[in-house]
Formats: sequence, structure tokens, C-alpha cells
Amino acid sequence: MSGKKSKVTEESVLEALSKVNDPELNQDLVSLGMIKDVVVEGDNVSLVVELTTPACPLRTQIERDVRQAVEAIPGVKEVDVQMSARVPHGRQAMRTPDAPMRNVVAVASGKGGVGKTTVAVNVAAALARMGARVGLLDADIYGPNVPTMLGLDQLPPASESRLEPAEAHCVRVMSIAFLVRPDQPLIWRGPMLHSVIQQFITEVNWGELDYLIVDLPPGTGDAPLSLAQSTPLTGAIIVTLPSKVSTQDAHRSVEMFRALQVPILGVVENMSFFELPDGNKMDVFGQGGGETFAGEVGVPFLGAIPMDPIVREAGDTGMPVIISHPDSNVGTALTAMAEQIAAKVSVSALMDEDAVPLETAD
Repeated sequence: MSGKKSKVTEESVLEALSKVNDPELNQDLVSLGMIKDVVVEGDNVSLVVELTTPACPLRTQIERDVRQAVEAIPGVKEVDVQMSARVPHGRQAMRTPDAPMRNVVAVASGKGGVGKTTVAVNVAAALARMGARVGLLDADIYGPNVPTMLGLDQLPPASESRLEPAEAHCVRVMSIAFLVRPDQPLIWRGPMLHSVIQQFITEVNWGELDYLIVDLPPGTGDAPLSLAQSTPLTGAIIVTLPSKVSTQDAHRSVEMFRALQVPILGVVENMSFFELPDGNKMDVFGQGGGETFAGEVGVPFLGAIPMDPIVREAGDTGMPVIISHPDSNVGTALTAMAEQIAAKVSVSALMDEDAVPLETAD
């Protein structure tokens, strides 16, 4: 005599998924509130997994684990898993009612010439390409290059009360370069710099953002202090070359942010190596210095980005390499790095005891 067919219920689905963990957060998906819209129709089950970022590097693994867990329930025949995302924010989020910014991430370096702006531009473009709402603030007041790298030369008309950001590749952009002549030097003292950074945060119609990426000037001067005083920072990314001189200066940036009580999300090693035509690698600026440095200061290593002439060409023509050559070695490295940054931001927000619940963004 055949056994009675098991009845599938929403409760049995949630029970099965309560044993599936998010690999980054090491908590189950049900407790994290990531399982949405469970529908059971006979032996068919559909549900939505709401990730903490559209740039989740573990998206495929989570989808596979969810599908396997539900398929293992007695009586289940068909499983439809849809993936969505809503970026969380913790106590560090901007909570202004007219322009909520869920996460503000500074990109910094201890010295110039390490490709900090290239990293900031491509991280912003990569996150936007993966579906996030992204803004990019060019706070490198003395050397504003972001508009050039994105092919922008002017702002749209201002609204009655706010400046409207420019936009390229789905990234909203503000820079002092839009407001001064290209050849005009900015000889400003600290109070003026603080004022303009504050205005770019509060007087630009950014709209709702999942991430505001801020390209800081190199060094440990007034701009990082002004930014930290103007807006709660989710964290900072430190860009360095592999060389000892570069990592020494990067160390100063780490200590500066720690003094400002800004979390360090990780270290990026730029221009890590140059790949020769025969496949060998030339370590132009040394080898492994960024990863070693990250270990010494106790922060995550977010990845190494190779040298490639297409990065310079992309920046000069206003088409970031993540857009023009996404499948190149440098493009895939930048994509992976952006995913790591998004993951670190999500972990920081969801592990925050004062975190704001995942409310509806629309």
C-alpha cells in the first residue's frame, strides 16, 4: 500500500530554509528576513530570496542552497526561486528624509598616483551595473578627475533649491570640476574645503542611494576630516601600490580613519603586476605588498588589480574599464572587488546592533 503523500506547507518550507545560512553573515536566511513571498500550490513552491546587495558575490551559492533545501522537502515537485536585493543600512546611514543614503563609502590613499580615482570610478560603475543605486562624489577638490573619467563636462539645470547631479553609466556624479574653469587652480584653506564638501553632501539632489562612493584627495589632510564631520561614513577603502613606500603612506591613512572612528572595509592593491605577452607577470612595483600590509594592520584584503593600458585608455575616453572591457582581467578583478566591498558593507550593517530594519525602499 502506497504511503500518504506529504502535504507541503509554508511552515515546512520556512523550517527547511531555517537551516540554510548566509555564508558571509553565518546566520540562517529566515532569521535574517531574507525569505519573502513563499507560495505553496500543491506540490509547487515559489519564493523570493532578498539579498543584502545586488552585487552579492555569493548569489549563485545561496540560490543553489535554497533550491536544494526546498527540493528535499517530502512532496515538493517544482521549485521556483527568484532573487532580489535590498541594501540594508545601520546607524551609520544618512537619514535625511529627502535624500536618504544607505551607505557612504570613502575611497582614500596615503599618496597620489596609486590609481585611487580609477578605483572609485570603477567601483561605482560596477555597483550600478549590478543594479544598485549609486552616487559618486568627487571630493578630490584640488585634482578633480572624475568627470573626465566618466565623459562628463557639465551639470544638468539646477532645480529651485538643489543642484542636480550629472549622470553617466547609471552613476550620479558631483564634482567641483563642473563649477570652475578647467585651468582654474583651487587655492583653498580648510574652512572653504569643509564648506564645499558639506554642500555637496546636503545641497545636491542625490535621490535615494544604496551607495555614495566618495573619492577623497590623497593624504591625510582636511578633506577626510571634513567628510567624517559632514556625514556618517559606513567605512573606508584604502588603495595602495605593492611598494613599501606606498604601503607606508597607506598605513597613515588607516590610522587617520581609525582616529576618526571610521571602519576600514579593506585594502586594494592597485597596479599589482603587468602581464607580459608570453603570459609571465612583471612585478613593476613589488609583489604582495598590499596583502601583507592588510594583514599587518588587521583589515581585509579586497583584491589585487593588474596593470593594463586599457585602464588608462578607458579613463581618458570617459568609458570606465568596467564598462568598456568588463571581461578583461582587470575588469573581472574590479568586479570581484566591488562585490567584496558590497559584501563588507552588508555585513557591517546587518551585524550592527542599532541597524535599521529592511524597510521598503520604494
